[in-house]
Amino acid sequence: MRRYLPFAFTGLVLLLCAAPLSAQLSDTASWAATVQNSFRIIPDITYRRANGEELRVDVYQPRDADGPVPTFIYYHGGGWVAGSKEANVLRLLPYLEQGWAAVNVQYRLGAVSLAPAAVEDSLCALRWIARNAEEYGFDTERLVVSGNSAGGHLALTSGMIPSSAGLDRQCLGSETPPVAAIVNWYGITDVGDLLDGDNQRGYAVRWLGSQPDMYAIAERVSPLSYVRNDLPPIISIHGDADPVVPYEHAVELHRQLDQAEVRNELVTVPEGLHGGFPADQMRRVYGSIFDFLAENLD
Repeated sequence: MRRYLPFAFTGLVLLLCAAPLSAQLSDTASWAATVQNSFRIIPDITYRRANGEELRVDVYQPRDADGPVPTFIYYHGGGWVAGSKEANVLRLLPYLEQGWAAVNVQYRLGAVSLAPAAVEDSLCALRWIARNAEEYGFDTERLVVSGNSAGGHLALTSGMIPSSAGLDRQCLGSETPPVAAIVNWYGITDVGDLLDGDNQRGYAVRWLGSQPDMYAIAERVSPLSYVRNDLPPIISIHGDADPVVPYEHAVELHRQLDQAEVRNELVTVPEGLHGGFPADQMRRVYGSIFDFLAENLD
């Protein structure tokens, strides 16, 4: 795997961050024109039916691959109660530009089903990917899960929750595949922390609802509940001034992973809020991400 950011992708980062660096645009435009013919895009494939909903994924498959390729699996943010996979397609671009496959995942929002439904769905999507790996060229030894905010939480739970927790019991297939790495963008690591007190957040309260066992559910779906020494490598990105997901969530995850001797890295964005980081910080962050993946994917 390459350890550098290709020139075209640097332009893409700047474009996504609305930075006015026109000298890069010709390279970005050239890559964008090329990539249109480089991928087979299969939208809205049903991977699960639950609560009367058809849950779908979009698949991006490189046409010129001569075998299974690393696969980027993305869960969108929105506090588990809002957002959509369609609104987050641009987040796939850095991985598509590397020649990876990508799977963009829809899951049940809080208005359809309260916690832990979104966690169950994210695990079921992983099983679907394993069952369909041969058809779409997914390398099941190099599955990388990622997401932003609530999606970062789902990426963490997808890669950290063991089958013994029982949250994948309703999924089709016999086994949830292990992931090779987790890229966590300012994800929630302690759900219970957001239900009361100074860190209470309305989105978390809405996702848990008034279930009588909501604190037990919160613990069951919190990544910090599953820290142990056999986890995949984890890289977290978090702004230290995030008003939506406390920066301390990333710090505590990093501390506990270090204690458990899990390969991990915390990339802090100084004065960073809840995403929307400046272009220079985005270049630094993606450099760290791809260096981390190059070092930790076989």
